[in-house]
Amino acid sequence: MKPMKKKTASQSAFFNPRVVLGFVLCSLSVLLALLGFSINPTSSALAAAPDQGDSQPIVDASYKNDVSPALRDVAQGWPLQFKPQHEAAENPKIPNNHQDSPDTVVQDKFVSALALLAPLIPGPILNFNGIPFPGVGCNCAPPDTNGSVGTTQFVQMVNEGYQVFDKATGNSILGPNSIESLWSGFGGACENFGFGDPTVVFDKAARRWVITEFASRNGNIPITDYCMAVSTTDDATGTYNRYGFHLSNNFIDYPKLGVWPDAYYLSVNLFNSSGTAFLGPQPYAFDRAKMIAGMPATFIKFPPLGSNHAPFLPSDLDGNIKPPPGAPNTYVEWPASGFYNVYHFHVDFVTPTGSTFTLFASPPAAPFTQLCPTTRACVPQLGAGGSSSLDGIGDRLMYRLAYRRFGDGHESLIGNYTVKSNNVAAVRWFELRRVTAGPVRVFQENTYQPDATWRWMGSAAMDGFGNLVIGFSASSPTIHPQIRYAGRLATDPLNTLAQGEAHLFNGAGSQLDTGNRWGDYSSMAIDPVDDLTFWYTTEYYNTNSSFNWRTRIGSFHF
Repeated sequence: MKPMKKKTASQSAFFNPRVVLGFVLCSLSVLLALLGFSINPTSSALAAAPDQGDSQPIVDASYKNDVSPALRDVAQGWPLQFKPQHEAAENPKIPNNHQDSPDTVVQDKFVSALALLAPLIPGPILNFNGIPFPGVGCNCAPPDTNGSVGTTQFVQMVNEGYQVFDKATGNSILGPNSIESLWSGFGGACENFGFGDPTVVFDKAARRWVITEFASRNGNIPITDYCMAVSTTDDATGTYNRYGFHLSNNFIDYPKLGVWPDAYYLSVNLFNSSGTAFLGPQPYAFDRAKMIAGMPATFIKFPPLGSNHAPFLPSDLDGNIKPPPGAPNTYVEWPASGFYNVYHFHVDFVTPTGSTFTLFASPPAAPFTQLCPTTRACVPQLGAGGSSSLDGIGDRLMYRLAYRRFGDGHESLIGNYTVKSNNVAAVRWFELRRVTAGPVRVFQENTYQPDATWRWMGSAAMDGFGNLVIGFSASSPTIHPQIRYAGRLATDPLNTLAQGEAHLFNGAGSQLDTGNRWGDYSSMAIDPVDDLTFWYTTEYYNTNSSFNWRTRIGSFHF
């Protein structure tokens, strides 16, 4: 992201009779829990009280689309003009009403001790460096590292560049090159005013790459546009169907994309045009079929939920088994309220007025203590003072929300976020089941905090056998930030990462005087060919310095 600042969001008034009804239901569940009972609202009960009220879908279309030259034929490199080092755009603090409570799902200390003493999780297969600072000319921090794996390639993205690697060897095939080079000749915001927050996903069913970045219309705030490029084959170095979408006149932030059979689904945190007031999370759906075909494409959105709601993420499809026919995409809200609010986005591009976005279920989340709710920058590092503590971003779900359906018909939706446990940062992960048809339930949930090391900035995925892995950053006053991953077999006791953890890469330095930023996200992806190899990418430092991050890419499987 390019240089700009956003002030802390302020909470605005929001009233809706159905929100009041949701509050009553939540209060009732808490009361029953105190009396020794529990409830898990069914889909039918909550679908009758949609959180969107009488809101109607809003339909719009791409303002331009075309086909790019093959990226392998685009000039390589990036502008060499001097850019001052700077923070990327701040993620404003999201106002929330979370009430801290003792964590009841911290992993059993005996299981943790055994797993750390004799870890069974496999080591890396490939382990190699990705794009380094300055991130293809961005000269900014953090890098917003993410990546995805296709049939033969791994694609990594950072602020503000991409690189294509051979997934068999780790050798570079193309790049690093600027994201703007992908938009060469397109004009407008996408070619001239990209601001980062990039994502890349591999659409496994269509065997296409989807590359995105948000943009401003004039190089200043607000950021209002979304630039999407869908490859025409499974070769990431080839041509792309390019699209420019004007999403809002307000300020879109932290966009996250999910692939689903009927659409590409997006979540954003929406602020007013000056970036000073949080308006709530907002869902979008883009016409996947038209974009794969290179035709002009529409998108459908619903109004933001309001400032009393926490951020949410759309589900992203893994594996070869599709969701049930006609199944809506599932969005899950960070449980500031004490519940995993599960929303269904049913999109209809033929009859857009038939599209719906409704609250489907609210299974309770285990209690937790929010990490650094006032300062957010609190993760310590070796050799760095408190002023250089790192950003824990404990106010939202971490990317991705991974969906998988198995041969026996059961569904798993995997997510994670960062909490405070025994005075350190810890990864809270969860698995929801029956998310498309209900009744939704929390199948397992765990806070992974095996020792005094701080673990945060996670990304989770599940392979075709039901084995789960979470990658994350690890740091403490006695170590520089490291890249690790922990996991469980499908046959392990529930609510545990019983296979222990492995070190993908141990950084040799700490980040100093870079505005405390870290992440802002990482990415765990599953190989679509064997459906069992995990690929993880995130950042590290190789020496104590500022604005000098490096990135790492690794693969492994059980």
